[in-house]
Amino acid sequence: MTLVLPRIAMLDADTLTTRLDELCEVLENCVQGGASVSFMLPFDRDKSRAFWQNVARSVARNERIVLVEEDASGAIIGTVQLITDQPENQPHRADVSKLLVHDSARRQGVAGRLMTQLETVARNCGKTVLVLDTSTGSGAETFYSRMGWQKVGEIPRYALMPDGEMTATSVFYKFL
Repeated sequence: MTLVLPRIAMLDADTLTTRLDELCEVLENCVQGGASVSFMLPFDRDKSRAFWQNVARSVARNERIVLVEEDASGAIIGTVQLITDQPENQPHRADVSKLLVHDSARRQGVAGRLMTQLETVARNCGKTVLVLDTSTGSGAETFYSRMGWQKVGEIPRYALMPDGEMTATSVFYKFL
């Protein structure tokens, strides 16, 4: 029996563009499943493609890094972004964005592996402070706390869930 380990890859802009449909599938699955990741229902392929095309342009400008985890067949099952383009007075900081795991791959360690690799990449880029926000009361909030992130606080009525319900947002940081 051969053991096939998950593979985490960093996508350049060209590769991101060629794998657009896979990335769209993960994003659409998460949004349609109720994840608060900036999008509202109904959410379709056109919105998803436009988002990923903008991300690809940002990667090409060296403003962000996109990591993906692939399953044994090579299909993308999860992704996360590190936004490295920060103001002049914050060269040591980066934002974490869009940790997305397809529901078929949840509870298998994908998010943890992606975040661990993201922290390694951030360190290699000279980043020592990471920040993120997530919907208060969500499973993601619990996940980040377990991963050693420090909660700063909550902002009430910060965003809408995909179904239109108002949600608070919890802000986190982590020193590397």
